[in-house]
Amino acid sequence: MIVASNRQNTYMHRLVLSLWLISSLGSVAGASGSQPDPLSEPGFQHFYNLEYDKAIDAFTHKAAANPSDPTAYNQIAQSVLFQAMFANGALESDVISASDPLVSRPKLPVTEVQRTLFENAIGHAITLSQTRLDANSRDARAMYTMGVAFGLRANWNYVVHKAWIDPLRDATQARKLHTHATEIDPNFMDAFLVQGVHDYLVGSLPMAMKMVGFLAGFHGDREQGMRTLRKVYDGGSINRIDGAVLLSAILRREKRQAQAVPLLEDVTSRFPRNYLFRYELALLYADLGDRQKVSQQIDVIEKMRVNVSLPQERVDYMRGSALLFAQDVDGALLALTKATAKTDNLNPMSAAQAWLRYGQALDMKGRRAEAVKAYRQAIQMGPQTASAKDARDYIGSRYKPKYS
Repeated sequence: MIVASNRQNTYMHRLVLSLWLISSLGSVAGASGSQPDPLSEPGFQHFYNLEYDKAIDAFTHKAAANPSDPTAYNQIAQSVLFQAMFANGALESDVISASDPLVSRPKLPVTEVQRTLFENAIGHAITLSQTRLDANSRDARAMYTMGVAFGLRANWNYVVHKAWIDPLRDATQARKLHTHATEIDPNFMDAFLVQGVHDYLVGSLPMAMKMVGFLAGFHGDREQGMRTLRKVYDGGSINRIDGAVLLSAILRREKRQAQAVPLLEDVTSRFPRNYLFRYELALLYADLGDRQKVSQQIDVIEKMRVNVSLPQERVDYMRGSALLFAQDVDGALLALTKATAKTDNLNPMSAAQAWLRYGQALDMKGRRAEAVKAYRQAIQMGPQTASAKDARDYIGSRYKPKYS
């Protein structure tokens, strides 16, 4: 029996988190491949534009019209999970490039209605997929939908219950099913999404964890993972959007932002009401030092603010954070001063992030005493968030940007 150290447990948590990423951004896709463009189906349009209530309704009607198809049930479960994460700010940060946004946060709160809807949908998806596999053990589409269901269940148990052994088991099974599906049908490009992210993230683990992973059947290759995601984007149908989002996040993590920009520009043009996609694009421009394009993207978000029920404080935070990364400290301070003046309309994660960025900007201006006060506010706003963890570090040692 292998007993993992605390450091190893952290990496195992990250492995679970990596597989959360796989299914959260990809499992909403349909298995039939008959819809080449997500915009052709109302459920996808609502889902990718952050309209989760409407997405659930659309996918529920789809399931009623196709009661023997597991696809729509996976899509219902996916929408419920994202609905809960969105409401609690879990989609509002750079999931891959951030330090540990979900590992360090507390359990995701969900309502009893959400819990029941998710569990019923996953149960139907697994049962219907298994029925198809019983009839044809080489049904690649049924393997795919079964893998999606396992991946979603892994997501749910990890972010809602903070478990990690069962989610790791489910996520591993999802990878195996999707690998088998692509072995049967090498042209099933959408099913390569899981393999691409898995290969990249397992390939990013330290050697000690790779050895543990090898014993469990894990393998990884960062470059191969990125190539696979590019293949999904270029040749996939429904999952090409998810391939673009995941690959752009990974490329930002790899400091290859210029390669990521065209991907997010494509996604943003397809789903213009999704302000999170547009914000991520602004962050890419910020990394590249293009302040004008940063401001252009945030200006668009501000114009759409009322229609998407986005608090002004959140827009101010986005502007300040992006300008801070673009090295416009004075512009960042102006926006972050507004963002932190009133945080009543922000969830704890967003409020903590706003105060953290404000403290960083103050530190960069040499206003150390004020910066420490801002860091303390970040901790108070969201004690269990990754922002609070960073704030504690900066109380002890002044924030120094990597470019300084």
